[in-house]
Amino acid sequence: MKKLLIVAASLSALLLAGCSDKEVASVSLGVFTFKDIKLDAFTDPQVPGVTCHVAYINSPLQLSDPSNSSVSCVKTGEITQAMIDGIDKSADGEVVLKKSQSVFFKTLRIRRIFDAKNQTLVYLSYSTKIANGSFKHSISSVPLWGSQAYKPEGYLTKK
Repeated sequence: MKKLLIVAASLSALLLAGCSDKEVASVSLGVFTFKDIKLDAFTDPQVPGVTCHVAYINSPLQLSDPSNSSVSCVKTGEITQAMIDGIDKSADGEVVLKKSQSVFFKTLRIRRIFDAKNQTLVYLSYSTKIANGSFKHSISSVPLWGSQAYKPEGYLTKK
């Protein structure tokens, strides 16, 4: 009886671990699989005028989820110059979302990169673990055009 309770509690914990208050949808991949496509929404913590949706495969009965993911971001509010001034403008940008996909150190990450020349925020989705010989990734761009942060003269200084 104790073993049955432990198995039931473990299974419940695994199923609840996939739940998210930011979940938009969960699409079943079929009757004969326990894999679902999860669709989550998140707001960029430093640029709250940007909302991103990330889709990924979730399989609560496996120790590791597939590495495939997709991200799409859109301007859903004002983007100000103060927000742009406060972000990391280094070449590799900064991680704005981390989501564990495995007990074996695999993580889904979304990284924001500022493209100064084109005045665009680029969001890169990727897995930290190699799958089928390559790292799976996806990008989405949010132009600053039409926002308070857009500068007609650009962000690069002329020499």
